[in-house]
Parts: sequence; C-alpha cells; structure tokens
Amino acid sequence: MHMNKVSIQPFIDSVNNTEKITEHVSKGKPAVGYFCNYTPVELIHACGCIPFRISGGPGPLARAYDLLPDFICPFLKRATERAMNNELSFLSGIIQGYTCDAACGVVNVLEKNISGDVFEVIPFPYSDNPDSRTYFRNILATVIEQLERIGGSFSEDALLRTLELYDDIRRILAGFYDIRYAGRLPMSARDLWHVIRAGEVTLPEDYLPMLVSLAEDIRETSEDFNGRIPVLVSGSLVEDADIFDMIESFGGRIAADDLCTGLRSIGITGALKEGEAEGDPLNRLIDYHFARVPCPSRARAEDRLYHLIDGVKRSGSRGVVFLHQKFCSPHLSDFPFLREKLRENNIKTLQVEMDETWTSSGQLKTRMEGFFEMLRESI
Repeated sequence: MHMNKVSIQPFIDSVNNTEKITEHVSKGKPAVGYFCNYTPVELIHACGCIPFRISGGPGPLARAYDLLPDFICPFLKRATERAMNNELSFLSGIIQGYTCDAACGVVNVLEKNISGDVFEVIPFPYSDNPDSRTYFRNILATVIEQLERIGGSFSEDALLRTLELYDDIRRILAGFYDIRYAGRLPMSARDLWHVIRAGEVTLPEDYLPMLVSLAEDIRETSEDFNGRIPVLVSGSLVEDADIFDMIESFGGRIAADDLCTGLRSIGITGALKEGEAEGDPLNRLIDYHFARVPCPSRARAEDRLYHLIDGVKRSGSRGVVFLHQKFCSPHLSDFPFLREKLRENNIKTLQVEMDETWTSSGQLKTRMEGFFEMLRESI
C-alpha cells in the first residue's frame, strides 16, 4: 500500500521508553499508574501528578504465576510480571477505575507486593441520575485526598485547564478517526496505534504539540488502497501491533476500531462541541464518564452493538475482526450475542484469541486468510 506517509517516530520513541516520565519523577512530580481508560486521568493530572497507563506487552511469565491464577487475561499477568521485575518502580502507586474484577484484584495484589503510597480502586456508578452524580463527586473527592497525600495539589482552576488540554487532544484524535473512516488517513493501523499509545505514557502538555505537528503534516491520501478490504477491529488492549500487520498482509485494511487502545482510549463518543467547555469542572469530568464509548466491563452488549454497527457503516467495513485476549471474560461474554446480531445485519465476523506472547500460529494465519477470501468473494 503506497501512501504519502507521515513520520510518527516521536510517538514510537515515547511508547518505547519512559525517560521523560522518570525525569519528571526525579524532580518530585509523582507518577500514578492505571490499567483502564475509565480511570479519571484528568483528575490525576490536575493534581500535579503524572497519569501513566500500565501496559503488559508481549513476553514471558514467571513471577506473576506466584501471585495470580492462570485464568485472567495476559495483559494483567504481564503487567504484574513487569511490576514484580521493578519495571514500574517509578510509580507512586495505582489508581484504577472499577471495571473488570481481575484488574481490581491485581491492584490489591500489587499493593501487598510492590512499593507505593496509593492503591485505590474507584467504584463508578452505572446509571446517570442526580444521586449517582452526587455519589460520583464524593468518590472523586476521595481520589483528590489520596493524590494530595502523595504530594498532589487540587484546584478547580487546575482541573479546568487540564480538561481544556484533554479536549484539544480529543478533537485532534477524533479528526484522525474521521479521516480514517473516509479511507483517507495516511497512517497504517500500527502507526495510529503508536500515536494513541504515546498519549497514555506522555504528559498531555508534551503530547498535544506532537499531535498538532502531526495533524499539520497529514495530507489526506486519495489512494484506493489497491483493493484492500476494510474491516473494523474490536477488542480490549492490543499489546503488539504485529497482529495489525498480519491483517493487512492478507489484504485487509483496518478502517475502524472498537479497542481500549484505540477509539475507547480517546474517551468520549465524539469531539466536544463549542460551548461545552463551560460549567463546573468536576461536573464536566462526570459528563465525560457517562459519555464514554461503551466498554463490555461497564455496558450491556446491546449498547455496544449500536456503536459497532455505526463504526462499520461510517467506515464502509465489510466485516469485524474480534481480537480477544484469553480469559478476558467481559469481551468473551459479549461475543456470542454480538456475532449473532452482526450476522443478522449481514456483517461477517472472525474471532481471534491471543495469549501473552501475541504470536500468530499457522492455524490463525489459515483462518485469517480464509476470512478475507470470504469477504472478497462477497463483494
């Protein structure tokens, strides 16, 4: 696929090392880890701390098996392995939104096995009503207390500035997705994965100028992608972009996604409109929570189905590839319903399960090849 590609090297560099983060930590700025998009990173940043999304990445497991059962996802096992190998020693602790039970359990395990000053699991409300919002404000107040205990300092003005910073980031990323839906984004799926992942391990005030520069360099492609078949990819965290390369090697083009390391990491269902920047900043943070692209840990499969079909239609995708991590109960539980309903809408699906190595077996390659042959014949 020949395109006038843009350079994403700064984003790759940010993903591959944490030198800037550790430099800030050495100057007294606490870094707080989190596993999930639902963690209110804006609040962490507004308190003068560094939000840092913990990844697992592909690799072996050894010490994690002393602490965890086998039947949790590779991501959390690998994240635990990294923590036990002191790869996350620069963190002052972990604040995790209550999403899947396994992630919350790992926070409790790590509290007893690694150093850190704050280990907090935030119980979010599911329903949006006045009582839920009052409850949520009280939870956020508890988080602020924890952050101030490790050296943070909160003010509504600081939160307002942080929200505006993240709004600008979301607008640019949402713009990239609009171009991608139209089939004109001069970035591969691997490229976009690096761009988004960089934002999870880079201070937002450093990340925004990187995005602005990238957006200025983008020249929308007019290529037809040489007949490649557009698909939507759905799942949780993709820990190795090689799986995207494999999809493209069989003639696919990832035209949309429903990933924790993709659309859901942007946070909200669309870029904010002008005028929505007004109002109490804590209320705005609560608004963000209830406006998120639905995750299987927090929403019904029926609600996710709407967003999947909308993504398929907007991008012209011919099918959906589900990339599931082994033992990821929320995603695996939704899959039978989603597959059935997508088929009723004449949308073909393929399910792929990955372990902690994120390697592709010969059987998977055969199934992938057959899937794209089927899509090609149906055109």
